[in-house]
Amino acid sequence: MERIIGSYEGNEKGPLLIVFGGMHGNEMAGVMALEEMFRMLDNEPIINPGFKYNGKIIGMRGNIAALKEGKRFINKDLNRQFTQENLARIRQSKEEDLDSEDKELRAIVKTINQILEEYPTEKLVILDLHTTTAFGGIFTIATDNPESQRIAVELHAPVILGMLGGIKGTTLHFFNNDNFAPETVAVTFESGQHYEELSTKRAIAAITNCMRSIGSVKAEDVENKHDSILIEFSKGLPKIANLLYCHSIIPEDEFKMAPGYKNFQKIKANELLAYDVKGEIRSQNDGRILMPLYQKQGEDGFFIIETIEEYPE
Repeated sequence: MERIIGSYEGNEKGPLLIVFGGMHGNEMAGVMALEEMFRMLDNEPIINPGFKYNGKIIGMRGNIAALKEGKRFINKDLNRQFTQENLARIRQSKEEDLDSEDKELRAIVKTINQILEEYPTEKLVILDLHTTTAFGGIFTIATDNPESQRIAVELHAPVILGMLGGIKGTTLHFFNNDNFAPETVAVTFESGQHYEELSTKRAIAAITNCMRSIGSVKAEDVENKHDSILIEFSKGLPKIANLLYCHSIIPEDEFKMAPGYKNFQKIKANELLAYDVKGEIRSQNDGRILMPLYQKQGEDGFFIIETIEEYPE
């Protein structure tokens, strides 16, 4: 299983868009979406002779070892390891002392640095594709960078702000101007439930809209169906929301989510949400629940968000 899923370069210089699929090994929708996207890009000039692509797009697998086993991770969550401290530790460690995710992190960063050497660019955009264990809505996570938020809004899915304060070591934390020379911006897109067939189609729509948003493709070359796919699943949901609370967990907690919760479901203060070795876990806030955990592996039991602005019904 190779790191690079596909690559497509236009005749005109432009932004470098790197799209991750499978940062968690049980989230295949992003990988399948990228495989289909490169087939579409290869065929587009044939069916649309006027098609032009500005810049370059590369699709990358995230956690290859976990993808092979269909697990979220092997030793630890790869999407919590993206820090300069971890990279410094890895560089100073012996090979036999590195675990699976250490090696994945090292390989990803090395690959991206090689890509930047081969394709110098003024703008690097990272789109990280994910899915969730729960049903009930798609969403985009943006950083505090205004460009990240602009791209996120144009993906036509609810935008969640403040998530970087609730979790650490994600691609959103790492891919920025502190760590890379070009103007660097990152966005995460959650396209639905892990095994839902539509999750792949929504991920394709998000990639397409991202390419349009950053000027890699012309608006007239993008079918309206990509907008409608995402807008349809955003009706009645928050257009913009802010993180109120993140419930972090460790294996020793024996965390168990109460059954039946979906993304964006409204909850009340004192509502019973989950259980652990200490007993009941109840909400401290009114709000909406996000990413309730219904799988064995994970470091976050659930998130609670508050609506800032809503999409129309």
